[in-house]
Amino acid sequence: MNTQKKLIVAGVCALLTVASVAHAGAVAPSPGWNEAMPVGPDTSVRVTESYARMVARDTYFWAWPMVNIYNRRLAFKQAPKVGLMNGTLPYAPLNRLAMLHDYIQPEQRWVACPNQDVAYGAGIAALDETPVVVQIPDFGTRFWVYQIVNTRTDSFAQLGSMYGTRPGFYLLVGPDWKGKVPAGITKVFRSSTNTAFVVPRVFMDDTAEDRVAIQPALAGIDIYPLSEFDGKPKRRDWSNLPALKSPTGDDSSGETKWVLPEKFFDELPLVLKDSPPLPGEEARYAQINAVLAAAKDDPALKRAMIDEAVKTEHELIDPLLQFRNWGRPAGNHWSSTANNASFGTDYFTRTAVAKSNILVNAQTETKYLYQDLDANGQRLSGANRYVVTFPKGQTPPVDGFWSLTLYDEAHFFVPNRLKRYSLGTKNRNLKLNADGSLTIYVQADSPGADRETNWLPAPAGAPFSLYLRAYWPKTGIVDGSWAPPPVLLAR
Repeated sequence: MNTQKKLIVAGVCALLTVASVAHAGAVAPSPGWNEAMPVGPDTSVRVTESYARMVARDTYFWAWPMVNIYNRRLAFKQAPKVGLMNGTLPYAPLNRLAMLHDYIQPEQRWVACPNQDVAYGAGIAALDETPVVVQIPDFGTRFWVYQIVNTRTDSFAQLGSMYGTRPGFYLLVGPDWKGKVPAGITKVFRSSTNTAFVVPRVFMDDTAEDRVAIQPALAGIDIYPLSEFDGKPKRRDWSNLPALKSPTGDDSSGETKWVLPEKFFDELPLVLKDSPPLPGEEARYAQINAVLAAAKDDPALKRAMIDEAVKTEHELIDPLLQFRNWGRPAGNHWSSTANNASFGTDYFTRTAVAKSNILVNAQTETKYLYQDLDANGQRLSGANRYVVTFPKGQTPPVDGFWSLTLYDEAHFFVPNRLKRYSLGTKNRNLKLNADGSLTIYVQADSPGADRETNWLPAPAGAPFSLYLRAYWPKTGIVDGSWAPPPVLLAR
C-alpha cells in the first residue's frame, strides 16, 4: 500500500472512531442516572384494593412485635412516678426503672408467661431523648441477668452472670447518639432503634431467708438519664413502691392487647420512624409507606386495610399463642427456638414468640422449652393426671437454675391453694425417688401429702401448658443432646 492510500485509510478510521464515540456519548446514561431513579414505589400512583390488602396483611404480621413494644413505651410514658402498676407489676416513667422485691404476683396481665424464680424489674428507655445509665451492683454468687432489647425484641447488650459482668455503670445509647462518654462508664451499648426495654432478673430461692438476703443486691439496681450520672451508686428500697393505676384496659383472662388492628396503621409510621430498616428491609418500608400514603386520601382503602388487619390477627396471629403450632421439635413433643432475642429478619419466629411469650432472653442466657401435649400427642388437660420424671443426674443442665412452670390456656398462672406455679432449683425441699430420679406430679388434685412437695397444680378440667426454663444453659440443652422427658399419663 502506497503512502497516499495509507493516509486515506487512516483518515476514514479516524472519522469512524469519532462517529462511534459521538454516538455512544449520545445514548450512554449520565454517571448519576441510577441515583436519580426513584428509590421505591411512586406514591402518586393509585393502587388497587387487592394490592393494599396484600401489603397490609404482610406488614401487620412482620411489624406486630414492633408495634407491641412501642405501645408499651407509650404506656410507660404515662407513669406519673416509679411504682407498681395495679400494685403488682414494675411500672415507671421513661428512662426509669421499677423493681419487685419478691416474686411477681399471679394477677398481672401485662406480660404472658411470667416466672416465679426471679425478682423482676422493668424499665423502658427512650433513647431518642437521652442516653440511659444502667447500674449493676455486686450480686456475689447469686445468678442475675439484665435483658435489654430493642423495639424488634432483639438483644443488644450483654449483662449477666454468664458474661462475667463486673459491678459498675453501663450506658445505653440510640443509633444516632454522638455525645461524649463520661469517665466512670464501663461500656457503651448502642441500640439500632430508639426504644429499649430493660428487664433485670435476679434469682431467689423460695424461702423466707432468701427473700431477706436478696434485698441488698436489689437495692443497687437502677437506670436513669445520663444527666443524673455522678459516678456514685444510687440505692433504692424497692419494698415500698406505691400502687399506680394501669393506663390500659386489662383483660382478666388474657394478656393486655398491645396491638389493635383498628389502630395499627395509624400507629405504624411512628414505630417505623423509631426503628430504621435493617439491611434489606428498605423495600418493605417503602412499600408500606406508599400504601399508607395512598390510604391517607382514600377512606375506602383505609377501611380495607383495617379489615385485612382484623383478619390477619384472627387467622395468623392468634394461632401463634399455642406452642404446638410452631417452633423447632425438641423431642417428646416439646418445642423450642434457637434464635431468641436475635431474630433479625426471621419475622415468623419473632411474631410467634411475641404473641406467646414476649421478652425472652437470648439463648446464651436462657433456653426455653414449650409443651402443650402429653407423650401420646394429646392436649394437656387438668382432667388428667401426669408425671414428668427426670432420671438421676438428668435435670436440665445449667450453670444458673432451671424451673418447670405451668400456665393456663392464656399463658398465665393457675390459682391454687398452695400458691405454687413452678418447681425447680428454687425449691430446696423437692423429694427424689429411691433411684435418684426426680418426679413432678402435674394434676389438679393433690397427689397425697407425701408427694405434695413435688406437686405442680393444674387447672381442674381445663387445658394448660408446661414451660421449661434453663438459665445459663450448658451445651447439652442448647445443642439438643439433652432432651426433656415426656409428659406421661399417671398410672
